[in-house]
Amino acid sequence: MDILTTNGISKQFSNHRALDKVSIHVPENSIFGLLGPNGAGKTTLIRIINNILAPDEGELFLDGKKLQPSDVYKIGYLPEERGLYKKMNVGEQALYLAQLKGLSRQEALKRLKIWFEKFEIQGWWNRKVEELSKGMQQKVQFVVTVIHEPHLLIFDEPFSGFDPINVNLLKEEILELKRKGSTIIFSTHNMASVEELCDHIALIDKSHKILEGDIWQIRKTYKTHTFEVEYSGTDDNPSAFLPENFKVLDYHHVNEHYSAKVQLPAEARPNDLLSFMMDHYTIEGFREIIPGMNEIFIRLVTGNDPDISSTLTGI
Repeated sequence: MDILTTNGISKQFSNHRALDKVSIHVPENSIFGLLGPNGAGKTTLIRIINNILAPDEGELFLDGKKLQPSDVYKIGYLPEERGLYKKMNVGEQALYLAQLKGLSRQEALKRLKIWFEKFEIQGWWNRKVEELSKGMQQKVQFVVTVIHEPHLLIFDEPFSGFDPINVNLLKEEILELKRKGSTIIFSTHNMASVEELCDHIALIDKSHKILEGDIWQIRKTYKTHTFEVEYSGTDDNPSAFLPENFKVLDYHHVNEHYSAKVQLPAEARPNDLLSFMMDHYTIEGFREIIPGMNEIFIRLVTGNDPDISSTLTGI
């Protein structure tokens, strides 16, 4: 079941078309990666989902019902450009923002105490925001984003400015939120985080959605029939005895251990490569190389992909 659906969303700003009939389907209780280069239209779509902007065309549905202005209470939004009042006390501001999300003062205090202890920032309750480091300010903003336990959370570059320890802390909290039933839309340029956290993704480029689907299925769809073989024996390059249509893309060795990346023709089987290799070497390792999201992102956005037309209908 989809918690959020956008159907044919378009948005025009003067002479710039930010979104052109974009439709996405965000499965319930998933982490959904919203990807794309700068200026692709991701932030515009996020603002439309949050009722900050209205679409020129198209409809949005939350929990199977047409999105209403009151649905803002069901959504938590952490924008890329953080915005806390610098002169206000941390606790006073967090309490104010939590009450804006519909919590009573008593319930807000209870939840904030738990989160401040978890993030080890309870000692900053009576300090001004401007006295906090950037990382601590971002922790506070993360807390006020999730404090009302919304159905849908939207994080736009949530790890920006964090050191590796705090990045891991936030990743653990995001996964915990998912385990507790939240659905998360996650916008980032960090493809390693996408592979680590996301179940599904949509890729937007130049105002169009060009790819959407299960992340593992997408990676398998874009594999290139390439295998890595680790072996020992003589130091001959495998291209010396492999058929011409078996392309050795990389070949190197460390001491007496060798490795080769070989792209097979479409009609060949992995066992065919192993058979050729076993006649000459002792095989120590063998695996298929599945492209990562960073490689797929670059291939699609730059247009250097022979099968790009097949992605326009989705996966």
